[in-house]
Amino acid sequence: MNNALRQQAAPIAAPRSVATPMEARQLADGLMKVMNDLLAIIEQETALVRAGNIREAIKLEPPKADMSKRYITMITLLKMSQTYLASTTPDLLQALRKHHDVFRAMLQVNLTVLATAHAVSEGIVRGVNAEMQRRNIPQTYTAAGRQAQPGRANMTPLVMSRSL
Repeated sequence: MNNALRQQAAPIAAPRSVATPMEARQLADGLMKVMNDLLAIIEQETALVRAGNIREAIKLEPPKADMSKRYITMITLLKMSQTYLASTTPDLLQALRKHHDVFRAMLQVNLTVLATAHAVSEGIVRGVNAEMQRRNIPQTYTAAGRQAQPGRANMTPLVMSRSL
C-alpha cells in the first residue's frame, strides 16, 4: 500500500480531554472564538431574514454549518474535560457558562425570527392555494339542492420552486 493510501486509511485520533491549565485556556479561548464567530453569522442571518432578504440569508448556510460543526466539536471536548476544568480552573468554567448563556439567548432570537418567517411564508402559500382552488372549482349543486363537492379532477395543484 502506498503512503497516500496509508494516510487515508489511518484512523482519526479521538479528541481527548484537556490535561493542563494551558490546554484548558486554549479550549476556552477556542470555544469563545467559535461561539463569537457563529453568533456573528447568526446575527447577520437574523438581520437579513427580518429585512426579507432570504436569498442572502441562504448564502450564509455553508459557513453557518461549518461553524456549527466546530461548535459541536468544542462542546464535546468541553464535556470530556469538565471534571478537570471544575477542579483546576473553576473561574474559567464559570466564564464559559456565562458566555454560553448569552450565546443561547441569541440563538433563541434567531430561531424565533426563522420560525416567524416560516409561518408567514406558509400562510401566504396556503392562502394562494385556497384562492386558486376556490376560483377553479365549479359552483354546482346536487339534485337535493346542496353544493356539490368537487372531485380530484377539479383540484388544481399548486407548483412552486423551492430554489430561490
